[in-house]
Amino acid sequence: MVAADFTEIAELKQSLIRKALRYAIFAADPDVDAVTAPFDAAGILQELPAGYVTVGYTTTDGVTFSGDLSTSDVQSGQSSSPTRSDVESDTVTAQWVPQETNAAAVALYDNLPLSGVEALPDLGSETWTWSRPKTPPTRYRRLVFIAEDLNKDTGNPIYIVRHFPSALRSGRENEQWTRTAEIARGVTYQAYIDDTAGTDSITWIDGPGWRDLAPVAP
Repeated sequence: MVAADFTEIAELKQSLIRKALRYAIFAADPDVDAVTAPFDAAGILQELPAGYVTVGYTTTDGVTFSGDLSTSDVQSGQSSSPTRSDVESDTVTAQWVPQETNAAAVALYDNLPLSGVEALPDLGSETWTWSRPKTPPTRYRRLVFIAEDLNKDTGNPIYIVRHFPSALRSGRENEQWTRTAEIARGVTYQAYIDDTAGTDSITWIDGPGWRDLAPVAP
């Protein structure tokens, strides 16, 4: 065997350590177009389809993507380890705490539509009013999460875009009114399989900074 150079085989690359220096969360009703191509052929971030609204500022905890994976194991008398394992369920959720009292934050927290006659009116145009229905409706959403990082050598942006084509509210935190902190409306949304997309979550990474890191052959 040939002696190895640890530095070469480890391939440690500081340039591939990603951070969400800036990020934003967007939501839309299910009749809005899903995101299918967030970048153009040159890797430039494109506008979202019409109908997506921004959640605005969130707490410094950012967005937490959690997974719940469960398997079914087969135990055998001749082995101390399972001899077969099958995935029973594999779900993903996103949790965040908005700081703004805007239409998206309120609608996602209190299960209101984001568009249409039942949606909250434009901010400042008239009174916002809503009430809890006797039977809460099941409202699926489309969610988009965009994080921006920078190539430290060139300063060009790198984007991570994650899309839940179909998501349902699965939890919410307490809403607290106090003079020492903003009114926050923390929520958790679980991703579900979208029939058209054929998946519950899509992730893209691109941008001018990404092309600087990994040039794409023409």
